Amino acid sequence: MSAQPGLLSPSQNAARPDVMPLPANVAEALWRGDAMGRSCNTAWSSGFPALDAELPDGGWPSRQITEILQPQFSLAEWRLIGPALREVVSDGAAVVLVGAPKRPHLPGLMHLGLGERQLVWIQAQATSERLWCTEQLIKSNAAGAVLAWLPQAAPEQLRRLQVLAQSFDGPVFLFRPIQARHDPSPAPLRVAVDVDVDWQLQVTLLKRKGPAHEQPVVLPSIPGGLELVLTPRVMHPSDLRAQRQRTPAKRPTTATTNATTNAIAVGEATSLAPGASAHATTLATPIAATSAPTPSSGSALPAAKELHHAVGRPDSSTLSF
Repeated sequence: MSAQPGLLSPSQNAARPDVMPLPANVAEALWRGDAMGRSCNTAWSSGFPALDAELPDGGWPSRQITEILQPQFSLAEWRLIGPALREVVSDGAAVVLVGAPKRPHLPGLMHLGLGERQLVWIQAQATSERLWCTEQLIKSNAAGAVLAWLPQAAPEQLRRLQVLAQSFDGPVFLFRPIQARHDPSPAPLRVAVDVDVDWQLQVTLLKRKGPAHEQPVVLPSIPGGLELVLTPRVMHPSDLRAQRQRTPAKRPTTATTNATTNAIAVGEATSLAPGASAHATTLATPIAATSAPTPSSGSALPAAKELHHAVGRPDSSTLSF
C-alpha cells in the first residue's frame, strides 16, 4: 500500500524539492491570524495614538463598515470619531448623519473642526428608512463619511451594507446598542465604547483583523473647551470619590440634632390646612398637629412660615447643580 499524502518518511521528505517562495503580490495579500492585518485602503487616524496602534490599518478604515457599540446613544460617538472626521472634511467633503437620535450640537462640533456647512442631517425614523438612506449614500459615494444609527438592523442587512461599502472611499460608522455584541456581524471591525468617570473613554476591540485584544484601550477624552476650565482636582473625580469613601462620616452634634427635629416639627405644622393655629408651630411640641384647635383667621400662618425659614429648611432654590 502506498503512503498517504502528508505521511511521508524522513527520507521521502528529504527527497522533496524545496518549497518555492510565494509571488510578491500573493505574499502581501496573505494574512496570518496571529498578525495584524493590513490593506492598501485609506485609513484615517483616530486622533488617539494608543487606538491607532491597535487598529489594523493604523486608523479608521475605508471600504468597509465599522460597528461601534455603546450602552447609550449620544454618549460617546463624537468624542470617539470626532478627531478623525476633522481630517475627512479637510478637503471639502461632507459628513452625513442618518437617524441621529439628537440634534447635533454645533458649538461642540466646532471644537472638533466641523462646521455646519460640512454636516448633513437626515431625520430618518424607521429602520427601513435608515437602511435605505445609508445604502444610497454608500452607492453614490457622495459623502466623505457616513454615520448611521441602526439599533435594529439584522445581520443580512448589515451584510448588504458591507458589500456596498467595499466601493466607498470614506469610513462608514454604524452605531448600535451594546446588546448586539453577541449577534453575528459581517463588519470587519467592531468596537465597544463606554465613558469612564475620569473624562476617559474605554474602547474594547470586539473584532478586528488581527490577534485578540481583551483589555480595553483607555483614551483621554474631555469635551471641547472644558480642559481650559476644569481644575486638576475635578479632572480626576474617582480620586474624590475614593477620598469620600475613606473619610468617616462626622457624627451630628446635639445642636444639629435639635435643629433637625425642630425643622421637621415646623415642616409638619406648616403642612396643615391654611389658617392653622400658632400652637402647631411651637418648638417645644415636636408633633402638635393632633391637638391643633380649629383654624382661625389670625396671623398664625405667616408666623409659622417665618419660623419655618428661620430654622433653615432647604428650599428648591438651593437644589441647583
